[in-house]
Amino acid sequence: MKNTAPHPMTEQRLQKHLTAMGARVMSRSGRSEHYGSPREFSFEVKALFDNGLGLHILARQYSYRDPWEAQGRVNDLVDISLLKDGTYAELPKGFDYFQRCDTEEGVDWDRFLVIAHCVATINPKIYLLQQLTGDL
Repeated sequence: MKNTAPHPMTEQRLQKHLTAMGARVMSRSGRSEHYGSPREFSFEVKALFDNGLGLHILARQYSYRDPWEAQGRVNDLVDISLLKDGTYAELPKGFDYFQRCDTEEGVDWDRFLVIAHCVATINPKIYLLQQLTGDL
């Protein structure tokens, strides 16, 4: 039987994975120990890779699962924005993500892994090349 249950994403899990990829990572929770109600997001994580590109990951809402599936609240989907030189950006032409937009919404764990790997391994000189050729 194939496991089709979504993989929950937590602040700590994303931090750990991005750090293992070589990124400098910061995060903050949308809830504090002293504030009982949910805020507009559950957590956010920012990562900066050695190539100068970064990811801003925002988990907006919790999903509630039945007790036999998981404990309490989890995030199955996040929104990811691409950062370049401290501002939101798009990827150059030829990539599957961040084309004509700077945010990918409703990203699950598997898609997050692909996007993070793509951003971490891109050569930033491709931006300059596509600017010179008029493609960017």
